[in-house]
Amino acid sequence: MTKEELKQKPAPFLSQSSDNSSKNQFNQRYGARLTPEQFHIMREGGTETPFSGKYWDEHTKGMYKCAACGQELFSSETKFDSGTGWPSFTEPANLKNIELREDLSGGMKRTEVICKRCGSHLGHVFDDGSTDRGGKRYCINSACLNLEKK
Repeated sequence: MTKEELKQKPAPFLSQSSDNSSKNQFNQRYGARLTPEQFHIMREGGTETPFSGKYWDEHTKGMYKCAACGQELFSSETKFDSGTGWPSFTEPANLKNIELREDLSGGMKRTEVICKRCGSHLGHVFDDGSTDRGGKRYCINSACLNLEKK
């Protein structure tokens, strides 16, 4: 792997890694930016209570970015009210900015959505979205996002 490829390789998701150097590297680079709730969700795979996050009912136009590293993740143009209590999107702003992984935690089979730049857990994607908009529902924790308003 070249030096450039290594720079672009995301940090491993902490709940799946026992490598303390990866944890320390993330903490040094992004940890100070996160609240304890954000750290729990983004680095330990937690979730926020439905209807409690700051963006579940947000209608402002703009770009939703990763709260840890600032990577562009979702456009407000694809946000919709899924009735679940979490911000929901039909698609990411750029598929290259996220990673999808199988998640078997909690006795369920789901697809986890991860920020490709920093390896942070964002939420999950489900196949129960509107069929006329691609059929996907990216269910993302508000705590993982910062909205850059237009």
